[in-house]
Amino acid sequence: MYSQPKNILITGAASGIGLGIGKYLASKGNNIIVADMNIDAAEKASKEIAELGVKSQALALDVTDNIAIANLTKTLGDTTIDVLVNNAGIQHVSRLEDFPPEKWQLLVNVMLVGPAMLTQALLPQMRAQNYGRIINVGSIHSVIASPFKSAYVAAKHGLVGFTKTVALETGDCDVTINNLCPAYVKTPLVEAQISAQAKENNMTETEVVEKIMLEPMPKKSFIDIEELAGCAEFLMTKAARNMTAQNIILDGGWTAR
Repeated sequence: MYSQPKNILITGAASGIGLGIGKYLASKGNNIIVADMNIDAAEKASKEIAELGVKSQALALDVTDNIAIANLTKTLGDTTIDVLVNNAGIQHVSRLEDFPPEKWQLLVNVMLVGPAMLTQALLPQMRAQNYGRIINVGSIHSVIASPFKSAYVAAKHGLVGFTKTVALETGDCDVTINNLCPAYVKTPLVEAQISAQAKENNMTETEVVEKIMLEPMPKKSFIDIEELAGCAEFLMTKAARNMTAQNIILDGGWTAR
């Protein structure tokens, strides 16, 4: 499984980090399943990826739909998954007193329950072929907290505990599970946060970028998607077969303080 192209399923892959990781790994010769709630966007992304000379298919998938997830291997037919990238994510910025309960639950369902159920669905197949890589796109907020993001931080912290547990349960086979934990990546999700953070913190949007997003980082820069994709590529290799249960933190030195 180390020399041949991998079949990689990426959730939330029609845009942002998911699409960037998909394109990068496709450029290395891997086949990509673009899973996203928005099937039109997924099909567009899949066509872009296929232009890189690999197999690519779009998959309509809501990561909060447990029935769809349970039927995933049937839906995929003869396509077996070697690598699962749990990337789908959403954000809502609000103080807890004003946080809509249904929105709080949705964030946890998308970013914690969804990855758990997808892992559950694909793990037997990975065990059977004695190869699998589960790569969770966590966040710097998997290891620290920020105000006004209680649901997001709770979900990303929960992902750390889930990852450690599954790593212990897969010690008997060549399956690993790890978290990529970047600081802010310039994506539409982060762009949308800037105005929300400005409102909650009574700042200008420029101040949010400089004082909240980049100030804690000695390197003072957003994380590039290519950095995350390169880490994902390494985790797929034989050299990383004993790298499991880890939080791979790309934070420009943020957590060194």
